[in-house]
Amino acid sequence: MLSLCITGIWGFLEFLKSAVFVVGYIQGGNLFPEPLTAEEERNCLVQMAEGDDEARNILIERNLRLVAHVAKKYSTAKVEQDDLISIGTVGLIKGINSFKVEKGARLSTYVSRCIDNEILMYLRATKKLRSRGIFK
Repeated sequence: MLSLCITGIWGFLEFLKSAVFVVGYIQGGNLFPEPLTAEEERNCLVQMAEGDDEARNILIERNLRLVAHVAKKYSTAKVEQDDLISIGTVGLIKGINSFKVEKGARLSTYVSRCIDNEILMYLRATKKLRSRGIFK
């Protein structure tokens, strides 16, 4: 009986943590750092091309708001928002690692597509697993 109560409380705390995160994002709280200016982004991209890992980390960190924005599109899916943001962050990292300045695309345009693709791949995979009864 006690373990059932603890499990219920733990589940409620997880829900509350998720709800606070989403509400904070929607209300424009400072859960994410401000995006880079165009000049700062350009400097970080140049430094990253020269092998600076710190510039790469700054690009990832300062684009997390974009991940949350893209993940919000999939809020109707039967997946926790935190999970979507985690999966989207993987897409962000892949996008930043593969971004080529010389192609002429904007970083935000390119990585938002990478974030979308990563989330869609996850949703397709879980749909297949659900249809086989492996994943609930």
